[in-house]
Formats: sequence, structure tokens, C-alpha cells
Amino acid sequence: MKNNEITEITPKRKFFEFNLGEVWKYRDLVMLFVKRDFKNSYKQTVLGPLWIIIKPFLSTFVFTVIFGMIANISTDGMPQFLFFMAGNILWSFFSSCLNGSSSTFIGNARLFGKVYFPRLVMPCANIIYNAIGFLINFVMFFILVLIYMFAGSNVHPNFCALLMPLVLLSSALLGTGCGLIVSSVTTKYRDLGVLVSFGVTLWMYITPVVYPVSQVAESFRSLALLNPVAPLVETFRYGFLGSGTFPWQYLILSFAVTVVVLLFGIIVFNRVEKNFIDTV
Repeated sequence: MKNNEITEITPKRKFFEFNLGEVWKYRDLVMLFVKRDFKNSYKQTVLGPLWIIIKPFLSTFVFTVIFGMIANISTDGMPQFLFFMAGNILWSFFSSCLNGSSSTFIGNARLFGKVYFPRLVMPCANIIYNAIGFLINFVMFFILVLIYMFAGSNVHPNFCALLMPLVLLSSALLGTGCGLIVSSVTTKYRDLGVLVSFGVTLWMYITPVVYPVSQVAESFRSLALLNPVAPLVETFRYGFLGSGTFPWQYLILSFAVTVVVLLFGIIVFNRVEKNFIDTV
């Protein structure tokens, strides 16, 4: 109570409520959770935050050796390392948003039971935390693009690179929407959480992360692009490397799917939030 004003905390009653104003009031708490996530991720490690840079380089190197050199998968004329890194950093951002938000309820049950704050603060903090990591990786990726380009490699950035903010936002919101749905369902059926990591891995292999869409049989290409993450990866890669495809029709469809998934995720999230503490 302050200045004779009383704040009454009651469960949400609307079927759909997305109070960004309330989340904004707790922006300091959002940043506090972002700092907490950084500390928890790299405490008791030798290299600390350097792992943000090392991990994508190591995984990209593995992709290059296995899928590029051994499996000899075509990269549509793009340098192999850049091809795999482009898909890798964007997919990692999407999957991190999904995995992080999927544990919103279970991972913070004790905290939710002690103090009130808008529960959407947690997914927002997760997006910011992963966005910082992505931007660091993107800077390294862009430096490599410039090096390859001036070295005369087949790298030709184009106007589609300007779509990166939309691609990044769509990846974050799609991953968060899926994560909110998973988080809500696993409050009642917790064994389903075991399937999340498997499902995300399977999703990666049906997304053109380690292969271009051009390598998919023509009869299945349209089906492959209906995967909402596929147009995001292809557009990102096409914009900065200049080869591959720019599936603008499927990109628009991907944006539409993102909106639907996010809205549905918020609806389910709000309904579960009312009674979550009672089920813990």
C-alpha cells in the first residue's frame, strides 16, 4: 500500500489477456532474470561467457565435417562453413526460446508460489537472454561473411538481409508460443516434458538447417516449406549468402502461423496460470 492506494491481486478472468503494460512495469525484474540466467548458465565454468561464441563454432565445425565433407551434402554453391553456421545460429536461437519457455511453470514453481509478478515476465526474460546470445553469434557470422566475400568466395548479401529483424522476431515468438503450450501441458502431464528435447531434435532434421530446400525432392518441397521455421532459415541464409531460395509466400505464411501459435500459447498459459499453484 502506498499513498492510501491498495493493489488487489486476483486471478485473470479473461479468456485472452496479454497485458504488456503490466509486464513493462516489471521491466527491472525482467532484466534481473536475464542476469540470473547468464550467471546460472556460466557459473563454475572455466571459459564462462566465451562458450556463447565457442558452442556455435564447434557445432558448425561438426556439421561441416559430417554433412559437408563426409555426407557431401550440397550447399547450393555457398561456402560450407557459412552455410551450416547460418542455419545453426538461427535454429539454436529458435530452439533455445522454445526450450526455455517450455519450463516456465515447472522450473519456477517455488518462485511463483512465494511472490506475485506477471508470469509472462519469465518468457520475456528468456527471449532477451537468447537474443543477446544470438546477436553475439551473428556478429561473428557477419565478420566471416565479410571475410569470405572480400576473399572472392560465392557470397553475395542482398536486400533480403534487411528482413533479419522480422525473421529474428518471428523465430523468438514462434519458439516462445510453442514453449508456452508445452509448459502449460506439462503442468498436468509432466512425462511429456521428456519428449520435448527429442521433438526439437526431430524438428531440426525436417528443417533445412544442414541441407538446402533445393535438396528436397520437388514433390515434397512445398510440404517442407510449410514447416514455419523452414522459410525463416532459408530467408536468413539467402539474405546474407545470396544463394538458395527466397520463399516469400511461405515466409508470409510462417509469420501468420507464428501469430496463431503465440496467441494460442498465451490463451493456454493464462488458463493454466490461474490454478497452477494448486496443482504443484
